[in-house]
Amino acid sequence: MNARAEPQLLGQLSNRHLDALEEEAIFVLREVAAAFERPTLLFSGGKDSLVLLRCAEKAFGAGRIPYPLLMIDTGHNFPEVTQFRDQRARELGAELIVRSVEDSMKRGTVRLAHPGESRNVHQSVTLLEAIEEFRFDALIGGARRDEEKARAKERIFSHRDGFGQWQPKAQRPELWTLFNTRLAPGEHFRVFPISNWTELDVWQYIEREAIELPSIYYAHQRPVVERRGLLVPVTELTPPREGEEVITRTVRFRTVGDITCTCPVESPAANAAQVVLETLSVEVSERGATRMDDKTSEASMEKRKKDGYF
Repeated sequence: MNARAEPQLLGQLSNRHLDALEEEAIFVLREVAAAFERPTLLFSGGKDSLVLLRCAEKAFGAGRIPYPLLMIDTGHNFPEVTQFRDQRARELGAELIVRSVEDSMKRGTVRLAHPGESRNVHQSVTLLEAIEEFRFDALIGGARRDEEKARAKERIFSHRDGFGQWQPKAQRPELWTLFNTRLAPGEHFRVFPISNWTELDVWQYIEREAIELPSIYYAHQRPVVERRGLLVPVTELTPPREGEEVITRTVRFRTVGDITCTCPVESPAANAAQVVLETLSVEVSERGATRMDDKTSEASMEKRKKDGYF
């Protein structure tokens, strides 16, 4: 094989791989629309949910997504992301439902241990309240199996009991893309159409489809402090501690979430193609490299998922 033909062949193989992943996601999105009465798509404005939206556009046509978008807002999200979320929903003509952890706090269903506690874990309460309010029977999310150990145990159609809890040993088999979608009253499914994608797949798809993302996914200057092996962004919510030195670094975010627990990584990658090249060499998952809330214990994510987390 000559030197010119090799990159072309690799590109063709990559496109075939992405086409197969896209086809599976579209199939699942259509299956949800056909099998459930009140589905919704969890939409944070992050890269994975934007990939899901692109697949939904291809599944149903622009402006014709047959379920609303749902965002559980901690009140501590990066403004670049929430602004982009609203913009993208308007462009699609999609219904956007936002429910806030702060409202749950006012109702007394969420109580912080102290004012500085991260609200991230408390999203489970607000999410379950939204499910009860709208009687959602399926929630489509952008979680992937490569992100974290507990998420690797998920089925594509992940059953939740009447309390919104996940029982990993009681999940239903999924053979030959046949899904058991039967529900008892009060139960629901979490559905993950891009379960089989990797972080690299996501970025290659973003590059191929020219999907626009919030600016913080790409290289920018930001003041940070080094803490527990992570670069913690310096904000009003995450000020430097005594003795910590504030430094300005060129960083980007691999994943976005609550400001109080999401960290950037040092990177010069200014576009999707450069992020793809970086991602080819990483050895730590995006959550492992950037999420303080996943470093509390090996089972922290699994416990939260059992309590109703995404």
